[in-house]
Amino acid sequence: MKRRKFITLLCGAAAAWPLAARAQEPGRTYRIGGLTAASRDAPYIVAMFEELRRFGFIEGQNLTIDWRGYGLRPDLVSEFAAEFVKARVDVIVASGDIAIPAAQRATVTIPILGVTDDMLRSGLVNSLARPNGNTTGVSILSTELDGKRQEILIEAVPGLRRMAALADSSTTGSPQLQALQDAARARNVELSIHRVAKREEIAAAIDAAKASGAAALNVLASPILFSNRQIVMERVAALRLAAIYQFTEMAEEGGFAAYGPSIVQLFRELMTRQLVKLLRGVKPADLPVEQPTKFELVINLRTAKAIGDEVPAGLVLRANRVIE
Repeated sequence: MKRRKFITLLCGAAAAWPLAARAQEPGRTYRIGGLTAASRDAPYIVAMFEELRRFGFIEGQNLTIDWRGYGLRPDLVSEFAAEFVKARVDVIVASGDIAIPAAQRATVTIPILGVTDDMLRSGLVNSLARPNGNTTGVSILSTELDGKRQEILIEAVPGLRRMAALADSSTTGSPQLQALQDAARARNVELSIHRVAKREEIAAAIDAAKASGAAALNVLASPILFSNRQIVMERVAALRLAAIYQFTEMAEEGGFAAYGPSIVQLFRELMTRQLVKLLRGVKPADLPVEQPTKFELVINLRTAKAIGDEVPAGLVLRANRVIE
């Protein structure tokens, strides 16, 4: 009995040891290269590294981070990726359909942790369950969620007859846009499509949406549109357009509504979990691409009031969070 009690106590103590104690090889310094549109101090990236500390990977102790936020210079992405290969980083973290392919062109051996709207549809992995190659990561389910956001927006603006979709021409294909138009037509709503390829085109595209008679705007999932969300929000506010966005934080920042995952939670939980496994030596080909499972509807009634829209009470009651 004494021996059994000792083993029980020992196992319990091991389970209670900090994650840090079991997270890394003693004496080794790990290196991460970051390739995203956002800078290192973006809240969701900060959240990822804060969580990484809990697993024992601590910058300045056993971790070196080289983060390249390319921002308005996507032309530098390939150069940054090549520099990571020369530096022999352990993992390249890349976001979006510009950065991930650039990293893949630069190396077929260094693990790449990618996050983008649709890893499979973009051809970045062969399978979600068995990615193959040196790339794995998180696929945000944006293709499916863009349609759900359209349905919510139609309900949120009573009597809506014309609406618009703001699309990134580099990530949103014609079949998806056609499906959105067909779905809108089934609800007796006319949907116009307005494509952008770069930051400078965003304001003009929103102006064109308003000129087409649209009273609401579905801001489709896109790294470009997310990175430049302040431009979008300021323009739709000036034009008094009801707009819906892909991440819950975008409604918290002043957007009319949002439906989807929290980007902070996505990076803190899913991306960190994948990153820890890669740092510990799991091969990307053996690490299934993850997808978010928690989606929330957030409605900003302050913004609704400012643009003169009265959101139906039934929709407000169904919202996970309401900003008043």
